[in-house]
Amino acid sequence: MVDDSKEKLAKRMAGEIVLSGEPGKTMKKWREIFGITQTDLASYLKISSSVLSDYEGGRRKSPGAGTIKKFVEGLIHIDEANGEQVIHAFSRMFTTELSTDIIMDIREFSLPVDIETIAKAVWGEILTAPRVSEHMIYGYTVIDSIKAILEMDSEDFLKLYGWTTERALVFTKVTYGRSPMVAIKVKGLKPSLVVLHGPEIMDPVAIKIAEIEKIPLVHSKAESVDLLLKALRNIKV
Repeated sequence: MVDDSKEKLAKRMAGEIVLSGEPGKTMKKWREIFGITQTDLASYLKISSSVLSDYEGGRRKSPGAGTIKKFVEGLIHIDEANGEQVIHAFSRMFTTELSTDIIMDIREFSLPVDIETIAKAVWGEILTAPRVSEHMIYGYTVIDSIKAILEMDSEDFLKLYGWTTERALVFTKVTYGRSPMVAIKVKGLKPSLVVLHGPEIMDPVAIKIAEIEKIPLVHSKAESVDLLLKALRNIKV
């Protein structure tokens, strides 16, 4: 299963880069999803970090097929050396054609993390806390909430869990918070934590749904999605 997932993930990454109008940005997106620095990837590829930076910044012409192949193989190889955390996280998603544009980041932790640690990392306020001390988080999925709600069905939503359901679902581009929580209730999701990023004031209905479903809810006040993603990736385990 894992070998099959590696092949499917590699093909999906390569296809997205080739078909992208901005291949450099797509390369950067995937490198950041894997949590690999430019320095480490450049070292594996035996190129300078500045060359990789130029590709990602669009300062070099679009990479050829050979470069894309080496880039994708590098991400897969480094993740293998790190315990295949990203490969495992994506493996459950390959039974559908779930768009990876919906998934902004996905990761499994090598050791479980408590909710308070995640809330602190994302400048978050814990709004509902049923048995917070009993919930341990084994990974997270960061979701573009608008695309998810518009494009995904119930089966697709279950794929957001990745390797384990004991994870945080982090919704970005949230206006009030009601729609993601309604989707969670209607589609039968039961994550160990929901983080909503975007709303200035949280909808009371969203909070009420979290209370009824007994799901810890955190309101992230990170200044931007980029800072939110960086904060999550910097959580130490």
